[in-house]
Amino acid sequence: MSVNEQARRAREAASVLATVTRTAKDGALQAMADALVARTPEILTANEADLAAGREAGLSTAVLDRLALSTERVAGIADALRQMAALPDPVGEVVRGTTLPNGLELRQVRVPFGVVGIIYEARPNVTVDAAGICLKSGNAALLRGSSSAARSNAALVAVLRDAVAGAGLPADAVQLLDASSRDSVKELMRARGLVDVLIPRGGASLIRTVVEESTVPVIETGVGNCHVYVDAAADLQKAVAITLNAKTQRLSTCNTAESLLVHADIADAFLPTMLAAFAAAGVTVHGDERVRAFSDAVVPATDEDFGTEYLSADISAAVVDSLSDAVGHIRRYGSGHTEAIVTDSTTAAREFVARVDAAAVMVNASTRFTDGGEFGFGAEIGISTQKLHARGPMGLPELTSTKYVVTGDGHIRT
Repeated sequence: MSVNEQARRAREAASVLATVTRTAKDGALQAMADALVARTPEILTANEADLAAGREAGLSTAVLDRLALSTERVAGIADALRQMAALPDPVGEVVRGTTLPNGLELRQVRVPFGVVGIIYEARPNVTVDAAGICLKSGNAALLRGSSSAARSNAALVAVLRDAVAGAGLPADAVQLLDASSRDSVKELMRARGLVDVLIPRGGASLIRTVVEESTVPVIETGVGNCHVYVDAAADLQKAVAITLNAKTQRLSTCNTAESLLVHADIADAFLPTMLAAFAAAGVTVHGDERVRAFSDAVVPATDEDFGTEYLSADISAAVVDSLSDAVGHIRRYGSGHTEAIVTDSTTAAREFVARVDAAAVMVNASTRFTDGGEFGFGAEIGISTQKLHARGPMGLPELTSTKYVVTGDGHIRT
């Protein structure tokens, strides 16, 4: 089936979803969760085939980690759907309303986008998360995963479609596009008028390609070259704990810290302890000349290192002479995702927050908290690094647009 045909079927499904009750949508989400748990063995069989092929193809440890499913991970994905069902329905929410001087009642209300296309890499959990958040927000989902997860995604979508249909909603609310060639991506990016919005999730190359070549409107989810800046007024114990967590809590996520900046005034006291902690955790530090002076284990950092989202046990590091220098470094190399400062100075924290241009700024907290679930949104389609429509973790409201509803009583304009 062509992408255009799938998109037409998605539009039909979206027209139904736009009118169904929250009870019906939540019932479908619960059915999807139950089906995932009940059919876990077939999902894991498909996933193991993807993993075996990935290992044979030489995929990195980080990519294999993102690809891997287990009974516990499937249960967690199912629980996320149940949590999503408990969230308020954004559709129909009145954003603002008023009665105009002429008596017209004006309301701005949330409505679904319609058909949402998601292009993503090697994360089977995204298949379920995207399908669920789209359904809850009244949208039909066209899912285009990577070929490395093709078997896992096919198994997951088969389970989800059966559950959605069993709950009385259109199965075509969830569709998987062919991942065997790039043609489906090209067709999806050109399906303007059939697909309302595209959301790319993956590496810099994928996102750049979709943003630059798509005729369908795109919500850009950026790569995560996230920094931790340890200020001169930082508490050393907190700084070590935050930095280590930001880097090592999970290596393969976009909110993992990829660069460490240390104020020169605290470098002598902080870096020996921090470098030892990194060494114990198996993290390779790519440092500038001033960082390398503290340990022979630090490898020389190149300009490319400072701009790299490693997604591995590597981190770039530099010593800076001031907060302004730290901000300048972040502005040069950062991706606008998440930046963190560790400091006991309220003045330094306020300046950093005001000057750093990012979707999320952490003060004395790990970058790993930039996440829809951690923010209490309960669901997330991605983390937007752009500035129009949505920025930061994109929850259910960000998967909607609005329309104005104007109610009169025979009003005419003179």
